[in-house]
Amino acid sequence: MTRRPLAEAMRPQTLEDFIGQGHFRDRLQALLTAPKLPSLLLFGPPGCGKSTVALLLAQGTGRPFVRLSAPEVGLTSLRKHLTGKEILILDELHRYSKAQQDFFLPLIESGELTLIATTTENPSFSVTKQLLSRLHVLRLRPLSSAELTAVAQRALARLGESLSQPSIELLVSASHGDARTLLNLLEFTLTLPAADREVERLKTRLPEVILRGDRDGDSHYELASALIKSIRGSDPDAALYYLACLLESGEDPRFVTRRLILSASEDVGLGDPTALPLAVACDQAVERVGMPEGFIPMAETVVYLALAPKNNATYAAYRTAQKEVRANGARPVPLHLRNAATALQREWGYGHGYKYPHDYPDGWIEQEYLPADLSGRNFYRPKGIGHEERLLSWLRKVRQRRMRPAPGSKNTP
Repeated sequence: MTRRPLAEAMRPQTLEDFIGQGHFRDRLQALLTAPKLPSLLLFGPPGCGKSTVALLLAQGTGRPFVRLSAPEVGLTSLRKHLTGKEILILDELHRYSKAQQDFFLPLIESGELTLIATTTENPSFSVTKQLLSRLHVLRLRPLSSAELTAVAQRALARLGESLSQPSIELLVSASHGDARTLLNLLEFTLTLPAADREVERLKTRLPEVILRGDRDGDSHYELASALIKSIRGSDPDAALYYLACLLESGEDPRFVTRRLILSASEDVGLGDPTALPLAVACDQAVERVGMPEGFIPMAETVVYLALAPKNNATYAAYRTAQKEVRANGARPVPLHLRNAATALQREWGYGHGYKYPHDYPDGWIEQEYLPADLSGRNFYRPKGIGHEERLLSWLRKVRQRRMRPAPGSKNTP
């Protein structure tokens, strides 16, 4: 066992030895005892047990199988490996192109091959719909602190070693739910002198643990979603935390600044119109200064957006207009709004009756702009939050001066 990496030596050989994934243990047991194993896709972060589950299931059938990794074998080599095999365990399915994934369709459809694939990426984006429809998806979760502690204690017992509970907790915390990382850190720790294994000295001895941001996988989008929702919820502390998670994981800063530009428009909007130019300036600043100093303008922008008044009226207005267009199509533009570029168009009435607002006091004149079928429709519904109220005050003033709408009119802002 000592000649192999500890993570490999400690791989469970039975379901009883497997730690974690309590949410689908019953399903695993049912699959192990089923007369025929279906093709599966095991989806989850690194170190959660995907490959172990795949091996347990394949071994439990008693049928010939082979385990391969998608980045290491092309289809030509894969065909050779499949000779005489009924089950294929394929790690990192997402590394195959869409065309390569299509290779498995007839094999699974005919029952010639049972595929047990693993992926760290959201299968909705990384696996073709055709292949996904032929696979049963099992989602695995990161291990909890208690589960990782159990993994560490089992490894220590098997090795005949001991480690203080505070030191075990340090390793668990540094592993971020990844059992493989935990066992690698534990293996390193056990090579240190006994004095260096105590928690305070161990903190300075451990190799730097890189936060797994999984830029191309689920956590990439989960962290970005958490950042934007924290800004939307006006929580600067949470927003800064998720910004740090993204940047410390090696996230492309341009991805972050694009999200901030969108948040400035969607969530802050007319609550504070200066938020958008600030977000755009942040994007330009990060492009100019680069990383790691780029976190400085990003932190400023994140806090500003979190503290700004939130007003999504313009975002909601567009969505309402979009829904109308998608449901009923684009209606004809009123003749008086059409550009009369030719004599024939003028003869048809294009532009006739158009009132040029700048020719009237206050730069406003009452006239219809929507198609006749939509007259009186309100897509934009002001919330009056932040700067929006100031922007609306001019329009209210000139409308009240130039027209007297009937009570309850939809044209009243």
